[in-house]
Amino acid sequence: MRYTEITHDIRVIVLPAYVEQESDPIAFRHVFTYTVTIENRSGEPVQLMRRHWFIRDSNGEEHEVKGDGVIGKQPVIQPGTSHTYSSFCVLKSFKGSMEGYYEMVRMDGSVLYVNIPRFRLNAHSLN
Repeated sequence: MRYTEITHDIRVIVLPAYVEQESDPIAFRHVFTYTVTIENRSGEPVQLMRRHWFIRDSNGEEHEVKGDGVIGKQPVIQPGTSHTYSSFCVLKSFKGSMEGYYEMVRMDGSVLYVNIPRFRLNAHSLN
């Protein structure tokens, strides 16, 4: 399933997947990948400076992850272009969710908070 949200003319699309060969249900290890595409539909460049994730699993555990950029980069996304990256998370349960936001900066220095849509992680429906 594809999850999409638009904030400040920045469209975020997320495609999650379960990685069965890396997972070990007996050890409570469920590996999920997700591919994110960030499309700049505005009329000016933006730079992705920080990410802020909220990760929840069905056991009630919640994790908050903050950091600079995405996968070690702080890309500048020009108008009409996009940036795509893939990452992963490990849950103790077979289902959960992720959501969050990106902190982006316009070239004039103004800060934008761009929502990452809440997306579901479910080992039984993402294969």
